Amino acid sequence: MECVVQGIIEAKHVDALEVLLQGLCGGLRETVKVHEICLKTGPNLGAVPSEIHLLCSLTQPEPVWRVRHTGGAMRGAGAEQLPALVRPVLESGIGNSALRFMYALGYKLDYELLRSGFSFQFHRTIPINVNITVSVTAVNRLPKMHTLDEAVPVTPGLHLVQLTAPASPDNYSEVVGAISTFAEFLAPLLHLSKPGVFAGIVPTASTAAAALVSRGGVTKVL
Repeated sequence: MECVVQGIIEAKHVDALEVLLQGLCGGLRETVKVHEICLKTGPNLGAVPSEIHLLCSLTQPEPVWRVRHTGGAMRGAGAEQLPALVRPVLESGIGNSALRFMYALGYKLDYELLRSGFSFQFHRTIPINVNITVSVTAVNRLPKMHTLDEAVPVTPGLHLVQLTAPASPDNYSEVVGAISTFAEFLAPLLHLSKPGVFAGIVPTASTAAAALVSRGGVTKVL
């Protein structure tokens, strides 16, 4: 399972967010550059439509492919009250012939994206072990198939910020709590909410960003 919240931040404040994350996580910044291909089932693969994503990391000397299937959000009264989305996820490494293989199975290309930016990892041990990934990326669409050099921004001037953490049926409430706590430290710069729930832009982000940059960030406090 996966717990996730996300939000948007203006591109001019991304440097300040990086300073803040460096202080909170105390870890190394990792470059993110991912070619994402969304495939949907054709009519010969069942009556219920589904989709999978092929993800190719372009930061390695050789492309590294993964296949990912994301299930629907957990439902019920309890799930509605959670501040983060909880959903099942299946992900695995796959060979470079992944796209041809999926086409042979009957999947059809839906869209392509190029995500570029950076990420940080945060590890928390109390009350449980939680590994939170914070990614900050510009999301670009490909107007023509596989033309990475022609990618254009989906939302010019804005970056997507996403917090994700793995969970299980036994500990997802604690993981959601850890993500929610971490998200509070980013509140001066952006609002984070469940995917699909647009929380808007923080009106005072410029002031917070200027203060963060001027004093060089924060010390690790979690």
